[in-house]
Amino acid sequence: MQRRDFLKFSGVAAAASTVPSVIMASEIQQSECKKRIFDISLRHSIKEQGKEHKFWLPLLTSNKYQQLISDYKVKTNAKNYYISDLAIPTLYAEFDDVGSPYIDVSFRVATVDRSVKISYKNGDEKLLDDVLYYLKPTTQIPNDGIVKQKADEITKGLKTDLDKARAIYTWVANTMQRDNSIMGCGIGDVKAILESGKLVGKCTDINSVFVGLCRAVGIPARELFGIRVGQSRFSNEMGKADENGVAKISQAQHCRAEFYLKGTGWVPVDPADVAKVRLGENLTNDSEKLTIIRDYLFGNWEMCWIGFNYGRDFVLKPEPEQSPINNFGYPYAETDGNVANYYSPKDFSYEYEAVEIKA
Repeated sequence: MQRRDFLKFSGVAAAASTVPSVIMASEIQQSECKKRIFDISLRHSIKEQGKEHKFWLPLLTSNKYQQLISDYKVKTNAKNYYISDLAIPTLYAEFDDVGSPYIDVSFRVATVDRSVKISYKNGDEKLLDDVLYYLKPTTQIPNDGIVKQKADEITKGLKTDLDKARAIYTWVANTMQRDNSIMGCGIGDVKAILESGKLVGKCTDINSVFVGLCRAVGIPARELFGIRVGQSRFSNEMGKADENGVAKISQAQHCRAEFYLKGTGWVPVDPADVAKVRLGENLTNDSEKLTIIRDYLFGNWEMCWIGFNYGRDFVLKPEPEQSPINNFGYPYAETDGNVANYYSPKDFSYEYEAVEIKA
């Protein structure tokens, strides 16, 4: 059976939604650091007919701003399942000659808005290997050629890494445009985007351009792949739930970015959401609301979203037919070596839901 390449599929436009009024800076400060709790339900069934089914699911990475506060609960007819990778948390399951393979995973997570204060106290620190790793090029993110040329152009005359990162962020947030016709979150091919001159994409595309430009001027940077789980206080474009806190999130995957600043550590950013709000709410770069959001998303993340992993150009464990994979923000499955369409919940199929637990 022939393997499928989903990078060639055309996209599905995001659904339109209503948006709240402008949120003021004082309101942002008052609501920061509020703890939020979400019950997450991830239901999967593999529709492809065959004898051997294999399944990989990205799991939560725990840190200061998101913590797993329950065990993973799994219901499945798999013959075997286990956590297969700790560096890139992954649930793996395998099914043999099962008519309707399914695996349902649920868990509870607590989040706190992430806010980083810039510090220069240790600006001469020596970078460790686990940080230097994020200066390396990947298949989709080279750090030479047109990427280096554009990064040097944007940061010309700037001396500090902070000034360079901010200039790159502002250029990406203001210049790149969201294209809802692109499948999934995009593939993040930085060289192709810059060479095309179109400067369009979705979250992985836009945030990967930020990452690539940072790396090209010697600033470690990386993407974090995850999913939106609740209502945003900024805009429905950044997270939406109903009046009961229920969010249907089967198509809510979202990639964010970070850069490393000596003396501070990893700094969160999200120029892709600036572009998403600008398009979804028909705003301009100098509008009051977009200015507030753009300023906030340099150094802060609103945690109505959870992150899975930083994986890029890596091999899932156990190794699947398609290897390495570009990134791991979606469930991945193979039937007799044929890759399921992980970009299409109905075809895979999977149904995701998050419910915010009110205090």
